[in-house]
Amino acid sequence: MSGPNNGTITIQEPESIDPERISGTHARREKLPGRKEEDVEANESIYNFNDTRSGDFRVKQEFSGAVLLWLAYQSIGVIYGDIGTSPLYVYSSTFLTPPSYDDLLGALSLIIWALTLIVTVKYVVVVLCADDEGEGGSFALYSLITRYTNIMQRNPREPLGVRLERYMSRDMSKPNTNFRRLLETSATFRNVVKVFAVLGVSMVLADGVLTPAQSILGAIQGLKVVAPNIQTKTIVGISCAIVVILFAIQPFGTSKIGSSFAPIVIIWLSINWAFGIYNLVKYDHSVLKAFSPYYAGQYFVRNGTDGWKSLGGILLAFTGVEALFADLGAFSARAIRLSWLTFAYPCLLLAYIGQAAYISVKPDAVSNPFFNTVPPGMYWPSLIISVLAAFVASQAMITGAFQLLSQTMHMSYFPNIKLVHTSSKFHGQVYIPMANYLMFAGTILVTVVYNNTTKLGQAYGVCVVMVTLITTCLVAVVAMVVWRLHIIIVLAGFVTFATLDLLFLSSALLKFVDGAWFTIMVGGVLSCILLLWRFGKNAQWASEATDRSPSNLVNVGKSGELRLKVPHGDKELTILKGLGIFFDKAGCLSPTVYVHFLRKFEAHHDVTIFFNLRHLTYPHVSEEDRYSISRIGVPNTFRIVARQGYMDNVFTEDFGTVLLEQLRTFLEAEIGRVPEAGAPTLVARAKKELEALENAYQKQVIYIFGKEQLHPKKEAKWVRRLLLSMFVWMRENTRSKPAEFGVQVDRLVEVGFVKEV
Repeated sequence: MSGPNNGTITIQEPESIDPERISGTHARREKLPGRKEEDVEANESIYNFNDTRSGDFRVKQEFSGAVLLWLAYQSIGVIYGDIGTSPLYVYSSTFLTPPSYDDLLGALSLIIWALTLIVTVKYVVVVLCADDEGEGGSFALYSLITRYTNIMQRNPREPLGVRLERYMSRDMSKPNTNFRRLLETSATFRNVVKVFAVLGVSMVLADGVLTPAQSILGAIQGLKVVAPNIQTKTIVGISCAIVVILFAIQPFGTSKIGSSFAPIVIIWLSINWAFGIYNLVKYDHSVLKAFSPYYAGQYFVRNGTDGWKSLGGILLAFTGVEALFADLGAFSARAIRLSWLTFAYPCLLLAYIGQAAYISVKPDAVSNPFFNTVPPGMYWPSLIISVLAAFVASQAMITGAFQLLSQTMHMSYFPNIKLVHTSSKFHGQVYIPMANYLMFAGTILVTVVYNNTTKLGQAYGVCVVMVTLITTCLVAVVAMVVWRLHIIIVLAGFVTFATLDLLFLSSALLKFVDGAWFTIMVGGVLSCILLLWRFGKNAQWASEATDRSPSNLVNVGKSGELRLKVPHGDKELTILKGLGIFFDKAGCLSPTVYVHFLRKFEAHHDVTIFFNLRHLTYPHVSEEDRYSISRIGVPNTFRIVARQGYMDNVFTEDFGTVLLEQLRTFLEAEIGRVPEAGAPTLVARAKKELEALENAYQKQVIYIFGKEQLHPKKEAKWVRRLLLSMFVWMRENTRSKPAEFGVQVDRLVEVGFVKEV
């Protein structure tokens, strides 16, 4: 606990902390309205010895003016390539034969209202408000829910990385309070929410493999229009070459890629807008009647089951809508709303309306709705820009995959693999090398195996509709426990949008055998991987919680010697020459590696430092704000917390010297303190500690890391042992190595210890 004014704290081991109480702590770092008092007490008892600042938490970025316009411009190049290329095939996928005028009006009405209700109202107006500190996607929704409810266990040995903001019951209406209570007390309900979030992420990741293969193959197959004799292997070869280029440019980052791709998408959508106006004016402006939902209703009345089945083609009009939310962290809600409402939405509406105007006069044009409706003299320019637009269409889901994977790592549902922030200005733009390699390999495999878009296209719509349905369910939960909306409003919105999602999903699932199984299979495998990792982490945390030590592990003897508390008495510790720096993952309590070092070697350094590195979500930390230092109850023992922006590099070859300078400055400040009550004693102590520090540094500096080995318990059931063995294998192959920290290898010491899970 915090000491008096000298800033000292005693060593406090996990024995004095209840892990269950830690995992259920939901007090906020800052006092905000709607906080439970019992949560405040829990928070203070656990984290008041943890050096936490407001800057340690992610903060939502807000943009305006020229920066907002620039982000909106970039978002066009990344987000709308997928949904923007739908006019190439929606009508041909909906009608296998030339449609009647009434059916054409009905299909157009369905397209208009799908873009309006599902994309504009649901996603742009509502869902984009459900961000988690600026992040989007189904896992951001899950993270937001866990911040306002007690439904997810957190690592009890690590400080909280997010603000927990659970409202007091008196600040919520009774239906909302009862709903939250059900969510928190029902294991089934909690697991459903968790699985929904995981499945939503997995389906988007699967789409990150499927979309590039589908869009690029489709674009290259368009060459058959001018070269009918072109061979399949040639198409596959060209497609694979383009896939290589697409994934090779990902390290350049979202900002550069978006700025480069934006002109292509802008030109593509603009010609769709222009062609739509041309066809509407020249052929049949009466199709504007389709803005009335009456024609959509009559379409189902007239066609019955066949009308319902045709929704599998209509839904292609909004494939890629999930990218609007998944890519939120890279652009911001305001930028996406601006680009959609002022540009993409009107362009797409006019594209479909113009095609319908042409097809109403020449029904046979439905076989190739875009190229057959191109104005005279515009075929070749349209072909070239459509191929480029199809190439760009893949970027939306690739960017979304990077964003969502970063969220799963943050919430311990995926190993902490290397993540690169690609912009110092826009904090949410990330690139994950390993994910890029895996998606590249998957896309090449799918391209080679399927080699055409016929069956692959059957799987195209299932993913997007499943994600939209999951999003509807999770946003409804957010509306109840975060926004605290009236239950009638929530139910009305949920029933409306869930009904739409289920209508489209049920139609898309008819294509399960024809290709939809592929998306579901890939999504299922990825979901199992995410859930397996989380299962293993929960087991690891439970095991670590049992590794407890006495509250005062090290005592000072009568003669000033250090003594280690053991079950049958105390043992005097041997003093090792030099400065020992223990890498402390948690930044609170005593580092596990320090505890095991004491037990195994029964020794203590002249001066000991617990070093904790905190990775922050903004690019740079000023030197004056980087380090914070506090004393530990053991003499000559300190904790140093270093904050590192994602573009900073704390570790250098003279890293030990940097810590020496910081600790020296801390002690010299105490020595120069203005005299006050008790000051002579404090000054004398600081002088003694400074002398010990200088002497220890001159002798040697040692960096001590912990290496925890996990082994499944032999008495566990074989299924549990198998799952945990898989988790241990994943953990061993993705964990950070001490050499990666950049300190001198010849001064590294690893202290190994084994835990059973």
